[in-house]
Amino acid sequence: MAQTTSDQPTADRAVTGGEPASGPSRALPGRVAARVRRVRRVVWLSLLVAASAVLAQWVTMTPPLYFDPYYVWLAARDWPDIPLGQWPFDEVPHQVTRIGLVLPARLVQEVLGDGQAAYFVVAGAGGIAFFVGAYLVVRSLFGDVAGVASAAILLIHPFFTMTNPFGHEITWSTGVMLPDMPGAGLFTIGMAGLVVASRRTGRAQTRMLLAAGVFLGTSFLVREFLAFLFLPIPAYLALLRIPWRRNVTVGAPMLAILVLNFVHNQLVWGSPLAGLASAAEHGGQSRDYVTRELAARSFLRAMHDWTPLGLVFTAALALTIVGWAVTRDRRLALVLVWFFTLAVPLTLFSGVLDPNSISLRAWLQRYWFAVLPALLAGGFGSLILMFRMVPSDLVSRLRLKTVVVPALAVVLGGTYTVAAVRAVPDLPRDKAWNELRGYLGGHRGITLICADRRLAQTLTFYTRDMWGDPVWRGEIRDFPHYMQQIPRNAMEGPMLYTRWRGMESQIAGGWRPDPAQGWTLLWRSSDGILQLWNPPPLPPEN
Repeated sequence: MAQTTSDQPTADRAVTGGEPASGPSRALPGRVAARVRRVRRVVWLSLLVAASAVLAQWVTMTPPLYFDPYYVWLAARDWPDIPLGQWPFDEVPHQVTRIGLVLPARLVQEVLGDGQAAYFVVAGAGGIAFFVGAYLVVRSLFGDVAGVASAAILLIHPFFTMTNPFGHEITWSTGVMLPDMPGAGLFTIGMAGLVVASRRTGRAQTRMLLAAGVFLGTSFLVREFLAFLFLPIPAYLALLRIPWRRNVTVGAPMLAILVLNFVHNQLVWGSPLAGLASAAEHGGQSRDYVTRELAARSFLRAMHDWTPLGLVFTAALALTIVGWAVTRDRRLALVLVWFFTLAVPLTLFSGVLDPNSISLRAWLQRYWFAVLPALLAGGFGSLILMFRMVPSDLVSRLRLKTVVVPALAVVLGGTYTVAAVRAVPDLPRDKAWNELRGYLGGHRGITLICADRRLAQTLTFYTRDMWGDPVWRGEIRDFPHYMQQIPRNAMEGPMLYTRWRGMESQIAGGWRPDPAQGWTLLWRSSDGILQLWNPPPLPPEN
């Protein structure tokens, strides 16, 4: 480790947001007052980041989405009577056995009902955990400025704003009830706890390590593959100079959480290993074209195939590697261990080992959420540490600290913000769906709506009000969108239709209602996203 960080000198502690050096001359009341001020600052900044996360979700306002999020929602509604052997749970057991997501969703449903409001509370809590976790871990390593900047970068990045398949999505993240954001957030908060514990002693350190273990262990209940990141916990503690015996302190709550998970699984599904078994069985032949070479480039593909602004994270990784090579700083080593511990298994199981058996689709950005805060910490930390290596007389002469660096930060930050905002096209939000809810509430004479399964699953939220009370009680009849032609029984009532604008494939290979074939438009949303069509009279069956 470089001399600048050895033994955590005063300057280094200031950078990491740690406690200032204290000596016999520093009065106890002064130390207490300083700690209160620091705690107050981190609390208020955490609340600011949390409020920004809620605002970001409100701005995007993605409607409750289909398939995986929908099945988790159904599992939460039915818990503990979740029949893993029946459709749809037999197809997605790995989703519904994630009790770190299912049980909180059930709790919110009990309080707010099983409508859209409860869904967005659960999704919002996951967003808060992720963005606040990013702030806390970067702050704990390299200070408040770097922490707030990291959270801001994530909040407006297209990875977290372009999430709506009725517009043009890049990934499913903010506002979507999936395990990636809450799992990554819980793990990141746990890592922040480890860093803060490294600057505590005695009971204060014990409490912080126990709290870190709780957050780390809970992250596994939300996203199973985060267990890969548990393997180097002894290395994390060694890099943070926490005594080896403290691994037991961190591991105890993690073990207790695992035992509780086993007990729950035994009671609900009859097997303590139900969650692990469903996760292990998940995978197989991918619908996407996969080769070993493509799988090996999964991280670069995830960062660059969807938006040029993925460069932020690859540049941060490069900066971290350079920064560690120059400074040998333990915090940068921690970031690199964190990143590569997840990157290696993600890459291997995405097709490097066997391109015909894919367990993890690492070319999707959301699989990398758990390392994005680490990369931003490494990028900002490298810049801070290498800047501190510049001779002080040169800094003063070139006015680097007072003019050049602040001006450069404003220019780069402004350029990034403009690019991030411009990357997001007009957000459709859920305006069309709310209009459909109002239409159905005023046309209860409609008793049947047919739709492809994706639309049908989202529609279930909009046949009820925000709290889950029905506004329309008709039948929703669905069919798989990949069928070559629309089934006959799906033409017995009005058809809900959209031209998919995201990465989803079109209905029945591109079918659309055609007035020349007798289809008549019954209703359409003001933004044109959704349409409701009356079918032509059915010909008699042979």
